[in-house]
Amino acid sequence: MTPTAVVGIDLNADLAESYGRWELGDDLAMLEVVTSANVACGFHAGDPTTLLRVCRAAAAAGVRVGAQVGYHDLAGFGRRFIDIDPDDLTAEIVYQVGALDALARAAGTSVGYVKPHGALYNAVVSHERQAAAVVEAVCLVDPTLPLVGLPHALSLRLAEAAGVPTVTEAFADRAYRPDGTLLPRSEPGAVLHDPEAVAARVVELVLEGSLTAADGSRVEVRADSVCVHGDSPGAVAMATAVRRALESAGVDVRPFVAPREG
Repeated sequence: MTPTAVVGIDLNADLAESYGRWELGDDLAMLEVVTSANVACGFHAGDPTTLLRVCRAAAAAGVRVGAQVGYHDLAGFGRRFIDIDPDDLTAEIVYQVGALDALARAAGTSVGYVKPHGALYNAVVSHERQAAAVVEAVCLVDPTLPLVGLPHALSLRLAEAAGVPTVTEAFADRAYRPDGTLLPRSEPGAVLHDPEAVAARVVELVLEGSLTAADGSRVEVRADSVCVHGDSPGAVAMATAVRRALESAGVDVRPFVAPREG
């Protein structure tokens, strides 16, 4: 395979999604593998103690902390679309980023980027009012914070127009539609489970800038960061397999560099 201009890739994972006595994922083990941590902000998952603990561990591991903002939907884990008023959504995102940044600073680090979670992440690919609300929130908090999203997402286009740095993302363990969007979790085969197959797929994506969609067609996916979900069964083994395969292929696994950071 012939490498593209991308010679390095960031690995990120959704962390701090435990809540009280309910535990989800192995955050500490994932922090030994990834280079960026999408830390829940308490709206779709996570409690203050968990968030602070993960921020401390991320700081100790030298892993960048990002605010994973979502709908106010603990019961649905943020995976249900909410037709929220854009002004309310903007305020809720400002609130989430601000709360996490306070915890991160108490842990010796700070919020380095913003990434929507779950249903909000998918909504802002094309939902104009919610995409604009997300971008407005970032601008209000800190317009130098990079915004993470799918390539060609409306949220990223609006962010670029507003002067906000953008970071394109791919998903290691999710199936894609031919148009480059994610196959909904409600459909068979939406989540991939074989660590070695997923690892090979990520290497292909990074070196070739494309992968095979669910219907067998090829789809272009050029990304600055690859997400390995921290809440999936066997998440640590999968993340480890992905990182090992990338490094074996000569790919530099390191934190992303947003356009205005380079």
